[in-house]
Amino acid sequence: MLLLVLGVLLWSGVHLSVAMAPAQRTRLVARIGLRPYKGLFALTIVASLVLIVIGWRSTPPTSAWLPPAGMRHLTILLMPLAVILFTSSRAPTDIKQFIRHPQLTGVKLWAVAHLLTNGEVRSLVLFGGLLAWAVVEVIFINRRDGARVKPPRVGGLRTTISALIGLLVTGVLVFAHPWFAGMPVLALR
Repeated sequence: MLLLVLGVLLWSGVHLSVAMAPAQRTRLVARIGLRPYKGLFALTIVASLVLIVIGWRSTPPTSAWLPPAGMRHLTILLMPLAVILFTSSRAPTDIKQFIRHPQLTGVKLWAVAHLLTNGEVRSLVLFGGLLAWAVVEVIFINRRDGARVKPPRVGGLRTTISALIGLLVTGVLVFAHPWFAGMPVLALR
């Protein structure tokens, strides 16, 4: 459990530092350079993900509550939406006309979807922790960036392509889920 907690805290702390302490980030970039900063940031994120995966897989699934029947189906329906939102943040898409932070909204939807079906203590730490991080991150980004300025519209074709990419990524995640989470999403017989 300790590795899982450390991974979630490291992930959250590194990401929050950008929005909460932009002056310190600017000073660090000035001191070590942009590329080394980005490399250090990426390395820290990868380390947090490794801690999360190892922590998750090494923590026994101790039950905190029994999820209601049927929630798994809801999670399976919500996940493609979460991934589409997540992937659309870096792509030209009209989703940004309606959602200011599609990537963080995708993370929040992912976390809620998983909390609906996972009544384990480790799920509360992982999904609850990353849900809390995403909520706080949005607050600090909005405070830092001020009033929302909608990007220009890009049209239905680009939005559809972005959604299709999100669906493709969802398929990859479903396939890889047993490897990084230790459990299949779909039980095929």
